[in-house]
Amino acid sequence: MIELRNVSKTYRSRRIGRKTVLSDINAVFERGHSYGILGINGAGKSTLLRIICGAERPTFGSVHKDVSVSWRLGFTSSFNSSLTGMENLRFVCRIYNADIEEVSDFVADFADIGNAIHEPVATYSSGMRSRLAFGLSMAIRFQVYVIDEAIATGDFTFQEKAKAEFARRREESDILMTSHMPNTIKDYCDRAGVVHHGRLKMFDSVDEATEYYERVAQS
Repeated sequence: MIELRNVSKTYRSRRIGRKTVLSDINAVFERGHSYGILGINGAGKSTLLRIICGAERPTFGSVHKDVSVSWRLGFTSSFNSSLTGMENLRFVCRIYNADIEEVSDFVADFADIGNAIHEPVATYSSGMRSRLAFGLSMAIRFQVYVIDEAIATGDFTFQEKAKAEFARRREESDILMTSHMPNTIKDYCDRAGVVHHGRLKMFDSVDEATEYYERVAQS
């Protein structure tokens, strides 16, 4: 279970002083369900995911988790560009106490970037970074996978490969996904919420959330 208690997030803005992105959010994400978070661009969806993942702290409130939660799937910015792909994998394995040999073998095969995995990430194309990031996300098993807008990037062949692997992970794990497109949420989730004006409103069904989202998105 993931529980948000009175979570708020503000940022300092030169123009307006303090800007509130999320305000007094209370929500519970139960095991056995996959949740989608709908919101227009700039609503605070990504900020909410970063707080849930632990990549960012709330200004007020707290997050309580008794499940293992992934970083944002396919997130490439966390790589150390001066290290090789393999060195980055080993570093992440140490953080998550994962089997280095097992993860390295899986990612090398899945990402299919050849000997480049032993080269600095700074030399990679954006596609190679995405392949490495998604492969690493799939190599370490989490109880909840977090997805910000997109499942996978890259060419069609890799997208199909990534979606198939992700489908296998979903058999034993839940997902927490953000999107501004209701159909994407319907494809993967059975419950949903809507971020609007810094508030999160949760619903027991995606259809209810979609109806509310389409109404407030026009306001």
